[in-house]
Amino acid sequence: MEQPKKEEIIGFHKGAISVLAMEQQEFSKILQVVQQQIQGHVNALKELGLDLEAESKKIQEKNKDDLNERLK
Repeated sequence: MEQPKKEEIIGFHKGAISVLAMEQQEFSKILQVVQQQIQGHVNALKELGLDLEAESKKIQEKNKDDLNERLK
């Protein structure tokens, strides 16, 4: 079986990089939308009077306590 020429291999890799770079750009756009959605929900919860930092600390403490119980 004939091996591909160097130019063909180079073309393959360049094409792959091109496609992956476009995928990376699209992923970045999706991530920005998700971050905007998260921020909108965070802002809504703050407006409703929820202290997200306190909630986060409660969850962390609970997880720490759960871990300590499992390690006993």
